[in-house]
Amino acid sequence: MNYSMIFYTLGCILNFEAAFMLLPAVVGVIFQEPSAVYLFISAAISAAIGTLLVIRKPAKKKIHAREGLVVVALGWIVMSLMGAVPFIISGYIPSFTDAVFETASGFTTTGASILPNVEALSKCMLFWRSFTHWIGGMGVLVFILAILPSAGADQMHIMRAESPGPSVDKLVPRVRQTALILYVIYFVMTMIEIIALFISGMGFFDAVCISFGTAGTGGFGTRVDSLMSYGSASQIIVTVFMLLFGVNFKFYYLFLCKKWKEALKSEEVRWYFIIWAGAVVLISASILKDIGDFGSTLKHAAFQAASIMTTTGFSTADFNLWGTLPKIVLVTLMCIGACAGSTGGGIKVSRIVLYFKQVRREVLSLIHPRSVRKINMDEKCVMDETIRNLNVFLMIYIIIMAVSVLILSLDGYDFETTVTAVTATFNNIGPGLGMAGPMGGFGFFSNLSKWTMILDMIAGRLEIFPILVLFTPSTWKK
Repeated sequence: MNYSMIFYTLGCILNFEAAFMLLPAVVGVIFQEPSAVYLFISAAISAAIGTLLVIRKPAKKKIHAREGLVVVALGWIVMSLMGAVPFIISGYIPSFTDAVFETASGFTTTGASILPNVEALSKCMLFWRSFTHWIGGMGVLVFILAILPSAGADQMHIMRAESPGPSVDKLVPRVRQTALILYVIYFVMTMIEIIALFISGMGFFDAVCISFGTAGTGGFGTRVDSLMSYGSASQIIVTVFMLLFGVNFKFYYLFLCKKWKEALKSEEVRWYFIIWAGAVVLISASILKDIGDFGSTLKHAAFQAASIMTTTGFSTADFNLWGTLPKIVLVTLMCIGACAGSTGGGIKVSRIVLYFKQVRREVLSLIHPRSVRKINMDEKCVMDETIRNLNVFLMIYIIIMAVSVLILSLDGYDFETTVTAVTATFNNIGPGLGMAGPMGGFGFFSNLSKWTMILDMIAGRLEIFPILVLFTPSTWKK
């Protein structure tokens, strides 16, 4: 285990987090808010600790798979702990557990909140809260790889550990170039959404914060009612961009390189839009009689289906009041999630497609025992190792969900609230149903339940394995 490289990378993360805190601090200075000083203090603390960790450069800079997984897991935990400092010292969230919950929810792009009234926060704190979504959406370690000189091809282990989806491939031969390309696409799309929302009539500050939440598919808003009080034009723009940020970023890279045929081969992207469209039809048919107006019905159904499937978590309606069918559709979308290689959470559409193909292969093998059938995805054969990893992932996913539900059930809340709270946090969505619905929150849960959900959020964002490796004793043996 290369401990020196692990500590050095954690130091880099803290230094970058300190730099990130300066932006909301400047926002506070612009709006002449006293709470800006707390962000400057937090940045100084983060930079001081980070500097101590990077003063001594490691002799060996190689990062293998084990170190990559540990660095990513520890990195996200450290980020969440340090990111909570501004909320604690400012007094906006005095509880350590609540502050870490809110910050972890931000960085993991979950959007679950313990705050009963977000409008009570100062603008710089609101900005920091939403900015954590944007930082966590693509991944802070991916950002570091894009900025700092690469330590070698083995840093691909970091990118694979942090990027969501069954597999992560280099878009270009160098890891640093791949990371840079991803962030350029991410940044440009965010800027386009900010401009579009501003033109639609949304205030500039709100447009920036909402765009951060959309880009990271997080869902932190600047108002208590999420996006309900904004105009239809703004809501439609957010719907479109939520869907766009839920697409695998490799798809956009191929389009930029004019490799249209290769991009259009993506079965995952096709099924992503098919599933979303099917959900919109089912939800619209169910809520039309209650809303009455077809246009409003379609708008709300399209928005909520996109918000939940991309695991963003914004809302334009209290879907907690909808009937059983739309609730079941939304909970199903919570588990399916967005595309691999996007900023969205969930199991991922590519895994769902491969699970169905695997079932089909097994059924056909029963009918024709002597036949040899391969599973193909995007006209390429899927390796047996990938299928094995998919099956292990699903097994661990179910176990963690079950254990988390059991722990939360100790609080004594109803079944709907307990189950969907775990589903919403583990899949990085935000709002669940019942007391944890879009008009509710997570502040009423016990500290034990909150720490369980904090681990669920981080494990869900990192797709489980880095956290499991972190808690495996053999990881730390030489």
